Order: sequence, then C-alpha cells, then structure tokens
Amino acid sequence: MLDDLKKALAERTLNAEMDHHLATGDAGNSRNGYGKKTVTTETSRIELDIPRERQSTFDPQLIAKYQRRFPGFDEKIISMYARGMSVREIVGHLRDLYGVDVSPDLISAVTDAVFDEVAAWQARRLGPVYPLVFFDALRVKIGDEGLVRNKAVHVALGVRADGAKEILGLWLEQNEGAKFGLLNEMKPPGVEDILIAIVDGLKGFPEAIVAVFQEATVQTCIVRATAATGSN
Repeated sequence: MLDDLKKALAERTLNAEMDHHLATGDAGNSRNGYGKKTVTTETSRIELDIPRERQSTFDPQLIAKYQRRFPGFDEKIISMYARGMSVREIVGHLRDLYGVDVSPDLISAVTDAVFDEVAAWQARRLGPVYPLVFFDALRVKIGDEGLVRNKAVHVALGVRADGAKEILGLWLEQNEGAKFGLLNEMKPPGVEDILIAIVDGLKGFPEAIVAVFQEATVQTCIVRATAATGSN
C-alpha cells in the first residue's frame, strides 16, 4: 500500500535528475521515452519508469544503471511524505539517499521536484466517508539537527465502500509528548466521517479519535489487545 508512494517519489526524483542532466549537457540532446526497471527495497519490489534521452549519456545517480537493491529507501521516502517536513529536512534526506558526491544544483533541482510531489499527494481529493480506518504508527530513523532519532510516522489507512484501501495521510510525530495533540491535524482533508476506527491498545488514543470523529465507533485491534493481556 506504500509502494505507490515510493514509486511516485522515486520517479519524480529521476525525472528531476534527467531535467538537470539535459540542462547542463549538450544542447542537441532531448528526452526519449522511458525504460522499465525493478528495484528491491526493504519491504517490496517496485517497478520504476526510468527516463531515457537520445544520446544515451544519462546515468541516474539515485539508482545506478546496474543497481537492483535500494537499502534505506523506505524510511526516507515515508518520512518525506509525512506532514511537517521542511525543505531543509527533505534536503537532508536527499543527501543521505545520494551520498556526498552530488552537486548542490542537482540537490536543489530534485528538492523542488520532490516538494511538489509531496504537496500534490497531501492535497489530493479523498472520499467524504470511509467505513473502516486503521490508525497505527511506523518507527523510522530520521536526521534531526545533526542527530539520527527514532520518530513515529502516524498512518491512517482507509477502506472504501468498494473494499479498496488507500492511505489517507502520514503525520510525523515531532516529539514524544505530541501523540494526541496530532489528532486534530490528523483529520484527512475532505474526510467528513468514518464509521469504525481500528487502533491498538495505546492509552487515550480512542478518546482522541472520537473527539475528532464524534460518530465513529472505536475497535481495539484484537491481536494487539490479546497480546497485551496474555489471553488466548
């Protein structure tokens, strides 16, 4: 369910690389369609459309020509989609993805493209009602003021009436004391109501959800609740 996010951001980044390559290369060069490439991340395999140009001089730096594995990709892509990411933080993530041997001009071009992709995804239109919404969190390592910290990225996963699933939003927890203050912010734009919210046993979270979605029924995750109580 996160593969679409990873694919969109990776392809936007690669296209920004191509734009930079064409702008700084031979004047007669131009785009020439796309090629397919499958890349393995920590959690999945994603097929990417890799841009090509007529002189065949483009060598992607995000994912090299013969590179098939991309360690560390998932957590950085997920955190870039999380609300609250500043341009400075995105620049830091891109430097981690590219390493130190890329030009500031390339980082600037890719940052602009990535920020546009993230903003477009956050502003996309959602349905007004979701029968089911799962609330949970992913723990990711994020560079913060020169240090690598473990932070939570809160995830709202909605199930539509036709059974299709979609991620309604990702929200970065800025500090450990901000867990429940996020709920007003976590109301996805355009979503007016949810019927059932499924959460784990985190104390106070059901009350925080009902404060935002007053008519929602909160269901504690059975697996988590059973594990917490030691029941069979």
